Amino acid sequence: MTEGLGFGDAYGATLGRIKGQGGEKARLGMAALMWISHSERLLKADELCHALAVEAGSPNLNADNIPSIGTLLACCQGLVVVEKEASTVRLIHFTLQEYLRAHPDLFGAAHSMIAETCLSYLNSEQVKALSISPFPDLQDTPFLDYSSLYWGVHAKKDSSGCVKQLALRLFDSYDRHISARILLAARKMYWYAMDFDKLSLFSGLHCASFFGIVEIVVCLVEMEGCDINQMDFRGNTPLHWASWNGHEGVVKMLLGRDDVNSDKPDNDGRTPLWRAAWNGHEGVVKMLLGRDDVSPDKPNNYGETPLWWAASNGHEGVMKMLLGRDDVNPDKPNKYSQTPLWLAAWNGHEGVVKMLLGRDDVNPDKPNNYGETPLWRAAWNGREGAVKMLLGRDDVNPDKPDNDGQTPLCGAASNGHEGVVKMLLGRDDVNPDKPDNDGETPLWRAASNGHEGVVKILLGRDGVSPNKVDKYGKTPLDQATEDGHQGVIALLQPLGSAASSLP
Repeated sequence: MTEGLGFGDAYGATLGRIKGQGGEKARLGMAALMWISHSERLLKADELCHALAVEAGSPNLNADNIPSIGTLLACCQGLVVVEKEASTVRLIHFTLQEYLRAHPDLFGAAHSMIAETCLSYLNSEQVKALSISPFPDLQDTPFLDYSSLYWGVHAKKDSSGCVKQLALRLFDSYDRHISARILLAARKMYWYAMDFDKLSLFSGLHCASFFGIVEIVVCLVEMEGCDINQMDFRGNTPLHWASWNGHEGVVKMLLGRDDVNSDKPDNDGRTPLWRAAWNGHEGVVKMLLGRDDVSPDKPNNYGETPLWWAASNGHEGVMKMLLGRDDVNPDKPNKYSQTPLWLAAWNGHEGVVKMLLGRDDVNPDKPNNYGETPLWRAAWNGREGAVKMLLGRDDVNPDKPDNDGQTPLCGAASNGHEGVVKMLLGRDDVNPDKPDNDGETPLWRAASNGHEGVVKILLGRDGVSPNKVDKYGKTPLDQATEDGHQGVIALLQPLGSAASSLP
């Protein structure tokens, strides 16, 4: 494609000029292109400059080696530019990225070299001296974030013997290393509950399993004193991390050990199978379900089973595997009485809804603790496909209110879901003017939120009163006027006046 566009010769000639500079200029130019074309995210200018200053395997960082961004751009002969607003560096055109990918021989083992650079940076005396608590000012180490978060991603793609040695060196002091804190803090769900006094529980084996680097995991588990089931500060074992991130090679290797606990829950009751099902990692789920010592229906502390989360996230492949088990309850609710079908309907996962509705052991009209049925939640969120399937069932009440008296129609009208409103109004067993416990009808809710389309649809129905008041004596027109919805006001004014009880 690139050659056909006519850029190939131009890029080849420019690369020739970069190499022809010789010495340090040629090295910087080609190294910059390698980093930019192979990085896992956009690099800031100072990150790239610091990365290019690292001497692989050196115990110290030499500030004198850091090139200026101006020098770097000159060495790249116009193939690299800096985005001023974000201070990120990028290639001059997307076709250059295509050209570089089509010529991998230009850089050799790029991912391995990047991993070596990242690990050398993390193993430097300057970085190892950084405290994890209190969190230090990282202004002088701009490359620390990228190297902490992505060294393992690059190492998984291509890991040399040098990479393995540098990783093992990092893990020698990983219990108090700043990069461990940076890695875990990037998992947003952990930030609120991180206990940095227990950070040492997140070991090198946890880290290698997190990234899925089989060669390093193998080396670590064979070390004397290694606890393959060690729990980190949230109770995750190495198998948890590998399952969570879908690293089939590491999972297979760990499950091949006689001393692995394949069903061990974390502090919140989440097993490795639970983690894999949550993220839809079908290969890992299949391996774990093949074990006799794995309970496929074990819930976490909130009553959420692996199938519950697979349904919630729409992972149809995982659902098929779990539904094929006799020891999995497809209708098992969590502690809030939310069933897998309820979650799938809420999120609009039509394939999962269809699977569950095809089961005789699933109650399609089962409400949660707040009286919200799967249809109620699907209508509230405007999930037209799920609503259509649920309305096709004889055992689903299309007008069933929740604990606040709001019907599915009321919820759909409140949120302006015109398609769902039309479907519900097409039913003879749906009351189009049914008020909730506060006296608010579907029309009242639609008017309150300014949904002109829904207001028009409801006003076109027999049995809908445009002047019905809520428990405070407000009509739909009163509420629309109070909220300033001019379009709705124009629709309602010809049909009646504001309630006389209002000031």
